Amino acid sequence: MEDFEFHHTLPIQLRFNDVDKFGHVNNTVYFSFYDLGKTDYFTSVCPHVDWEKDGIVVVHIEVDFMSQIYGSDQIAVQTAVSEIGTKSFKLVQRVIDVNTKEVKCVCTSVMVAFDLTKHESKELEADWIEAICRYEGRDLRKKKG
Repeated sequence: MEDFEFHHTLPIQLRFNDVDKFGHVNNTVYFSFYDLGKTDYFTSVCPHVDWEKDGIVVVHIEVDFMSQIYGSDQIAVQTAVSEIGTKSFKLVQRVIDVNTKEVKCVCTSVMVAFDLTKHESKELEADWIEAICRYEGRDLRKKKG
């Protein structure tokens, strides 16, 4: 995975039920951290989206676990868009220890724009693409050819 500059960081409050009997966060819980991160990212970066008619759905997700998270750890999820196509984009996220900056796990996913009224994929809105590129500080559109 190439290095990313993460502009979006969301602190995560660990809950009692996130921790299993071994004292660490269960691997299935990480996906809820990533959901919180991407929800906050898009609420911040694209605040004018009508989420009643427009959606973003996960079509592929992959996670690499590097280190355990314990119930006493202070963590945050970082989110960045790495590439934008016509209907989809690639998202890179990671959970870090806020004190040590240690990367606990990394998630890459492919997200697709979705029309919630027609129940089908759709092209990404131009204003979404512009807002994301502006936020990330670079043109992320896939190069044709």
